[in-house]
Amino acid sequence: MLPTRRPLGSVRARKVLATAVAALAVVLLPTACDAAAASTTVDEKSQQSHDHGNQDGNRNGNRDGNQNGATRTAAPAAPTGDNGSGSSGGSGASGGSGAAGAGASTDASPSPAADKSGNQSGNRSGNQTGDQTGSKPGSAVPVEDAAPKAKNPGAAAPPPAGGTNGLDVLARDCSKSKLTPADGFEKGNVCVDTAFGEVGAAAKNPSLLITDAPREVKTGQEFELKVSTRNLVRDRFLGAAAGGYYLESSLLNGQGIQRGHFHTACRMLSSENEAPDPSPKPDFFVATQDGGGGDTPDTVTIKVTGMPSAGVAQCSSWAGDGSHRIPMMERANETPAFDSVRVAVK
Repeated sequence: MLPTRRPLGSVRARKVLATAVAALAVVLLPTACDAAAASTTVDEKSQQSHDHGNQDGNRNGNRDGNQNGATRTAAPAAPTGDNGSGSSGGSGASGGSGAAGAGASTDASPSPAADKSGNQSGNRSGNQTGDQTGSKPGSAVPVEDAAPKAKNPGAAAPPPAGGTNGLDVLARDCSKSKLTPADGFEKGNVCVDTAFGEVGAAAKNPSLLITDAPREVKTGQEFELKVSTRNLVRDRFLGAAAGGYYLESSLLNGQGIQRGHFHTACRMLSSENEAPDPSPKPDFFVATQDGGGGDTPDTVTIKVTGMPSAGVAQCSSWAGDGSHRIPMMERANETPAFDSVRVAVK
């Protein structure tokens, strides 16, 4: 039986269709492979950038940021094919982990420039932000903003309330003292409520020096001491025996010079190796208030009556204000207005 013949047009149509399909396959398959290759390349680039961002961002940012006290927060999900932002390294603002760097690309095509920008941005953002943040865990506020600087750093801070300068001051007057109030006479176990008074400038604070004394004298022999004073007006003396002891505040004259006088005393020492007993009265004592003195040095001669026994005598002179206190000074590291010498007594 002869095969049934199909129309020539149908056969030709099928051949044309087959040829077209084959041609289309030839055209499309390479394109699909290229697309697959491009997709692989994009993923590899993205992964490399992703890994590079993690390594640089985490290594630099987390090391610096976490050491400074900030906690790492989750980064926003990167778009598919994000090249080179290092975004998986965390947020640079919250821990300095090198993320969300500038220059991130959302283009699906690989971008070396974006990859390089991402790495640099991740490192820079991680290091800089991580160093500046983190006074509190999880805080993204820079330390400079969290603790604003003073508008005028050179300005002196106001004194603390109460006038104690933040010090543990035990008392400033006799209001809580259990001792008897001082009455101006020479008594112990009392509390003096007299104000300290006026203090001169350092350049005008009193000073004193014994400029001449004998090295050796005989028992009972009179001798002389020469005493020079500076910045002391010797015009003020309230007699202690009359009730003027520690009774008056310190006063300066119109030129800022201390008003007062000076004392001179000599006593026999029982030992030169230990501090002497302060309670006995000295063998010689005199207060000098002669109306002299001033801001320029001058010298006063003191005549000392003879010492009562052989040994070593200590002779001292010291300035006093009008009420017998050693004058105050502007600074704590100034030497008070006093001096002492030793005299051998035979």
